[in-house]
Amino acid sequence: MLILRRSDVTDVLSGREAETIDLVADAYRLHDEGLTSLPHSTFLRFPEERHGRDRIIGLPAYRGGERPVAGMKWIASFPGNVASGRERASASIVLNSLDDGHPVALVEGAVISARRTAASAALAARELTAGNAPDTVLLIGCGVINLEILRFLTAALPGLRQAALYDTEPERAARFAERCAREVPGVKAYPVRNAAEALGEHRLVSLATTAAVPHMDLSACGPDTTVLHISLRDLTADAILRALNVVDDADHVCRERTSLDLAQRRTGDRSFVAASIGALLRGTAAIDREPRRPVVFSPFGLGVLDIALAEYVRTEAARRGLGVRVEGFLPA
Repeated sequence: MLILRRSDVTDVLSGREAETIDLVADAYRLHDEGLTSLPHSTFLRFPEERHGRDRIIGLPAYRGGERPVAGMKWIASFPGNVASGRERASASIVLNSLDDGHPVALVEGAVISARRTAASAALAARELTAGNAPDTVLLIGCGVINLEILRFLTAALPGLRQAALYDTEPERAARFAERCAREVPGVKAYPVRNAAEALGEHRLVSLATTAAVPHMDLSACGPDTTVLHISLRDLTADAILRALNVVDDADHVCRERTSLDLAQRRTGDRSFVAASIGALLRGTAAIDREPRRPVVFSPFGLGVLDIALAEYVRTEAARRGLGVRVEGFLPA
């Protein structure tokens, strides 16, 4: 059994934003072709009131194609961690051999989860703004995910120059701007105090918050706005129904009281979903933008992306001699 620590994963993926985006795109294409297996995620919740917002999610997945891989991500989301200075999410990924089913690697999954999420968002931003790429972005929610999204956006949109930052806690936005200056120096990042005004000034918006229920609409958006709805529960059902919606997988995203699930309950169907990102990448679907109608990308976060990226990390780490090998984990 190969154990890959956070430092091993970070070493492999540092500076590999373009490769990660390509890997995510390939996984989406395979999924659209029917060459993946993705059971619904399992949500473990807790009966105690103090754990009302906490959950641990299991995401089993299989990616077929030329380099098949199978495994499972087990990711915990404890929003209360943020107030105490700890990361909200922690995760581990198990990869299994397709020869005998034995587990072959245990991989620290929080870095992989954050970077595949960011790669997915950056890929969608590139595809959905093709021909008219923005040079600014508004990041709503100043945490780990939007930092990674900003990093990956610079790879997908080389002309990006500025990032407006909004958080319900202004001090967090100020600290986040300092971190952006250190880690993404090519983009000028600055806090803003009025989210509605900022929505009207930026054609690209990334929502990555800890919101559990919808709290905003998109009425303040200007023409030709693309919204990366990463946290899935920020937008009201009305906002979803008025938008042109792109998803990663409608079956996965229209559940667990996401904004799209609420829209589905309102209408009784999913006709508000225009296309999947995999179909757009393969050219089997297209969308016609309307200037006054925002395009919203809502990815559930398919486990196949985690498994694909974890396998890439495992292969590269083994080549470099990274990680810790544990002998005798399984019987001989």
